[in-house]
Amino acid sequence: MASLFKRGRTKATQTERVRERKHEGFLRYAGFRWAKISGGLCLLIIVSYAMVDVTPRHNGGSWYGYTLGTIGAALILWLTALGYRKRKMTSTAWSLKAWTSAHVYLGLSLIVIGTWHTGFQLGWNVHTLAWALMLLVILSGLYGVIVYATLPAALSNNRDEMTQMQMLEAIRAFDRQLHSAAQPLTPADTAPVLAALDEDPFAGGIVARLGGRYPNCATAAALRTLAASLSSDAAAREKVVGLLKQKVAALARLRAHLRLRALLEIWLYVHVPLTFALIAALSAHIISVFFYW
Repeated sequence: MASLFKRGRTKATQTERVRERKHEGFLRYAGFRWAKISGGLCLLIIVSYAMVDVTPRHNGGSWYGYTLGTIGAALILWLTALGYRKRKMTSTAWSLKAWTSAHVYLGLSLIVIGTWHTGFQLGWNVHTLAWALMLLVILSGLYGVIVYATLPAALSNNRDEMTQMQMLEAIRAFDRQLHSAAQPLTPADTAPVLAALDEDPFAGGIVARLGGRYPNCATAAALRTLAASLSSDAAAREKVVGLLKQKVAALARLRAHLRLRALLEIWLYVHVPLTFALIAALSAHIISVFFYW
């Protein structure tokens, strides 16, 4: 019995380990394989930089600088291929998870590769522009890594197993109930309710969506007005106030959902254009180097 129990426990442990491997994120892929490779590459560059003697001093135009520049340029071009790679789903050693993990950690290694390539000689020129754009691309990518590691759980918790269409349908259902419940109200109390019925749940623009603040929300304004009003029948008014409270809560859930989605997606509208700008500046940098070589 003891041996059977031990075998059963061992099998359960192995199953749990397989499950953990299947669900590991791209940052932890293969026991942080690409983090180790990237760290080793950076360490090699730092040590070799200190050991290699370049006269009169390290710079991008030395043989060592050209070597790091070639590695950096090739790496940048390879990293841009992730967008194409996302369209192909495989489970091989170069799965999308593996590729993304390499993209993140090798992208971070460019901080060392690119900076040490310059020999710490920076100025107001196209070469420094390419270096600065590279850092901006990396920073925007870091933001993307952070939001993808933290926001999906918040997005799932906020949705509470509801889709965006179901959230919208819930709001429309409250609107239909409000339309009927507001019939006995006085014209003064009906007006803010009608404004709430005409409200677009998606209104407010990108600033409101990212900030999650809607100071001109017609539904919230109608709730404040009806809660303070004394002109309509009390029972009818209380029913409308209760429905408005439910609609305000439904709108808050939808807007929180839209905000989290915007935070997940907005970085790409910065990261991708910056990447193209980096490639353009990198091309100008390489052409100018060979033109004056």
